[in-house]
Order: sequence, then structure tokens, then C-alpha cells
Amino acid sequence: MAYEMTIQQVQGHMDASPFIAFLGLKVTDADAGEGSVTMTMPIRPELERGGPMTGQFHGGPVASLIDTVGDFAVAMAVGGGVPTMNFRVDYLRPSSGTELTAKAVARRIGRSVAVVDIDVTDDQGRLCAIGRGTYSAVVG
Repeated sequence: MAYEMTIQQVQGHMDASPFIAFLGLKVTDADAGEGSVTMTMPIRPELERGGPMTGQFHGGPVASLIDTVGDFAVAMAVGGGVPTMNFRVDYLRPSSGTELTAKAVARRIGRSVAVVDIDVTDDQGRLCAIGRGTYSAVVG
């Protein structure tokens, strides 16, 4: 069932999305066989909580990072973009620093549904948020 996508192919799909490109997401690691993807998101004024210069990410971009990295963990395995069915976020501490790193690991990819766990850390390696996403395992 594995469909090998390279980091460059995943990044190309992301760069083609105006929203994902605006967030500045970059793929730093991907392993289709393992069902994992790691991405970073840099801080920028438009993504900050309470306006520029707070140094803290707003929760909305953090949730978008979680949803996107989870989606691509499944997309790599099934050969294309998949719809999000549901996802949740638990914010554990303020997300701050120059960038966030999110690692998604597919826990199960079935015929129609996939479940992915996502950890988000700050540039100090501190766990800031965790997410779990449920995605369609059918490209579309």
C-alpha cells in the first residue's frame, strides 16, 4: 500500500497551496514506509498571538500545522491528498521561539480511515502541543 513520495514531492504539493505556502511550512523529514513526516513553521508577525513582537504563535496556525503534517503522513502512504475527517489539539504550553517543529506518525492506515498522532515542539525542543487527526484514506 505504500506509495513512496520524496521530500521534494511533498514540498511541491505544499508550495502549490497558497495557504500552506503563506504559513511557510517546510518538510524536513519524510518516510512513507514508516508513515511519518516532520515539518517546520517559522514565526512571522501574521502568525503571532496578540500582534507582532509577542514571540508566541497564535493557536490557529499551530492547529493548521498539526492538520497539514497529519494529512501528509497519510498522503505519502496512499498516493495523494486526503480529506480531514476530524482532528483535535491539546495546547500544553505557549508555542514560542523562531519556529515550531511538528512530527506526524501514522498509527493506522486502513482501507477508508487513517489515524495520525502529531507532536509539536518549539525551537528549544519543548513539547507545546499534541494532536490526533482522523483522515480519509481515500485520495480525494
